[in-house]
Amino acid sequence: MNYYFLGIGGIGMSALARYFHQRGDTVCGYDRTSSPLTSQLQAEGIAVHFDDNPDLLPQDIDLVVYTPAVPTDTLEYQALAQRGVKMQKRSQVLGELTRGKRCIAVAGSHGKTSTSAMIAHLLAKAPGGCSAFLGGISKNFGSNLHVDPRSEYVVVEADEYDRSFLQLHPHMAVITATDPDHLDIYGDHRHMLEAYLQFASQVAPEGRLFLKQGTFLTADGESLIDSCRQHSSYTARGLDADYYAVNVRTYGGNLFFDLRTPDGVLYDLELQGTALFNVENAVAASAVALACGLDQYQLRHGLKTFQGVSRRFDYRIREKNLVYIDDYAHHPQEIASTIESVRYLYPSKRVVGIFQPHLYSRTRDLADGFAQVLQTLDEVIMLPIYPAREKPIPGVTSSMVLRKMDTMSKYLCTPDQALELVPALCPDVVLTLGAGDIDRLVPRLETVLKETML
Repeated sequence: MNYYFLGIGGIGMSALARYFHQRGDTVCGYDRTSSPLTSQLQAEGIAVHFDDNPDLLPQDIDLVVYTPAVPTDTLEYQALAQRGVKMQKRSQVLGELTRGKRCIAVAGSHGKTSTSAMIAHLLAKAPGGCSAFLGGISKNFGSNLHVDPRSEYVVVEADEYDRSFLQLHPHMAVITATDPDHLDIYGDHRHMLEAYLQFASQVAPEGRLFLKQGTFLTADGESLIDSCRQHSSYTARGLDADYYAVNVRTYGGNLFFDLRTPDGVLYDLELQGTALFNVENAVAASAVALACGLDQYQLRHGLKTFQGVSRRFDYRIREKNLVYIDDYAHHPQEIASTIESVRYLYPSKRVVGIFQPHLYSRTRDLADGFAQVLQTLDEVIMLPIYPAREKPIPGVTSSMVLRKMDTMSKYLCTPDQALELVPALCPDVVLTLGAGDIDRLVPRLETVLKETML
């Protein structure tokens, strides 16, 4: 088969491209800009170009895989549509690949990448194994793809954008959060919740749904979960969920907790060098792993050896006098969880955060939430909005968020200016936050901090 990918550099798209390439199919594609991920794809033997030029399209194409992030007015998209080549969204292809498998789908407005990566690592360490299509680069796998052809399990990150997750009919599912997001697609929170309810209803009758306690409520506070199939709740806090953590503590930079389950308590589970919010992700992952048949020894070893996901509470510098953590957080609740983890691990430290808003529509819809959570930092540096697939919205800027912050310790600057400003603020802990191209700033900032502060 000959596959052509429009938007091959996307994290979900690249996982599919890698899968077909490893299977022996011919794979090539287009993306708007070069990135470390596209460079890795090229190093693996996948042809990628960056000019929107129909003349560069291969003649033999059996299937075009595209992402909604690529505009339909892209020249290559229009040329392929006119040629009558079969075209499918990434979510449709993923749905077909997981059909007939014991699919474990992790959905949620935040937390799904870390949770799905953790589940994949736990199952991969067990005798039954698993395959996985992830929304981030697992440090354990060194990739966003893991293939075990012997296993019946496949772990996937279920993306709610464009209702993509409704292509999945999982054997098991996790819903980590249902905070408002992608309102440019859904219109309002109620319609977003309705999509989550439909996703939950697609879990196999003999399967399981693991739901974070306190989620899945309508705007009126009504529970929607009663109409869903067999489900269990989990949480890192609270004592009335089916699965929950108690006695959470830190020692030597690692986190420890006891896990209460319907079948008893597992004591002294360990997560190495990670964020406080990963305790809750670990509770969800553990619940799934136990339901898949892992014993407590396999679970304990798997959690202890989980190395995390790139750009998810990712330590770049971890010295006594300076810590630098990079995180993908781009929703107010995600940012709040990251800051809470930093304050828990470094309670007396001065924290400087650099945030790049992602999407004009998200910045407009969640501006108050961004301002409220970012002002809890000691110093806030805002970068211009990363537009991704969107055109500018009049009046929606990073300055708009800054004006809503009740603090004087705030700055608006370019990435190059941030490289000069951060060392001058004499931070103890530095955070970079955002889902755009702020990742290109990360290695440069790491170098500057090492040269000027260590």
